[in-house]
Amino acid sequence: MLPYTHAEMKVTGIILALILIFSWKQGFPQISDTLDRKKLAHIIIAESAFYAGGISYLQFVWYQDKERVPFHFYNDNQGYLQVDKFGHAFGAYMESYIGYKWLRSAGVKRNKALIYGSPLGLILQTPIEIFDGLYEGWGFSWGDMFANAAGSALVVGNELLFKEQLLKLKFSYWRSSYAKQANGYLGDNFLESLFLDYNAHTYWLSFPLVTSSSQSPLPDWLNLSVGYSANGMFGEFTNRHSYRGVPLPEAERYRQFLFSLDVDWTKVPTHSRFLRAFLDALVFIKIPFPAIELNSKGRVRLYGIYF
Repeated sequence: MLPYTHAEMKVTGIILALILIFSWKQGFPQISDTLDRKKLAHIIIAESAFYAGGISYLQFVWYQDKERVPFHFYNDNQGYLQVDKFGHAFGAYMESYIGYKWLRSAGVKRNKALIYGSPLGLILQTPIEIFDGLYEGWGFSWGDMFANAAGSALVVGNELLFKEQLLKLKFSYWRSSYAKQANGYLGDNFLESLFLDYNAHTYWLSFPLVTSSSQSPLPDWLNLSVGYSANGMFGEFTNRHSYRGVPLPEAERYRQFLFSLDVDWTKVPTHSRFLRAFLDALVFIKIPFPAIELNSKGRVRLYGIYF
């Protein structure tokens, strides 16, 4: 059985994909000062549908053939060198960011939008944790819940401190060399590895080098990003020795801390409505850039381009 965190990633990925498709169809959320009751009704219906759909998928599809057991806990705080926890925070951040922006685009005032929109990530992620606690092979994780709450809290904190989403969580992915050596354990192709290969994930906190009100010659869309990733992982806590009867290579597990430049797509100017929506939809994606890596092996590595 694959580690349960992969299952959560798939469910979260489906929810996020539906949310992003809805956002794109609506024109990625732009703040409005005029209350649009029709748009607000559509948003409420959509949020309710995502929640009900997620619950239904978990109950009638994902856990359909799994053994129901008494509610129990699972401590995975050391799993995947915490890359999984960054993934939980990022997923909840995305959902809360969009939930808040949706309400603001319908003309809901900031405080009310924060109260009703920003908890969306935590609301959507919590049922996954509860279901995990009810089935054999999984378990309710307080670490995951804390990460989910942290992702949603970042949206709230940004608005309370800066009156805008100044600090952004972002994601970058490139299939790792480990996946090609893992005989399918980390995915058989690029898309499967997105869900199964934590070595390929990097999570970034991106923030501006200058503010829009400063007199600096640097553009206000130019950001600095601090990233976290890990490598050498063929298992959740320790590396597996084989998979499907084929030996897996020996690998040293280690953490990576990265520094790179980035672009805040929401601040790139354009007069095109289509391009504006397209750029805003890229808000969660870290652009490939040169990077510096400091890792837990005590080494420094320079990248001409880092995905």
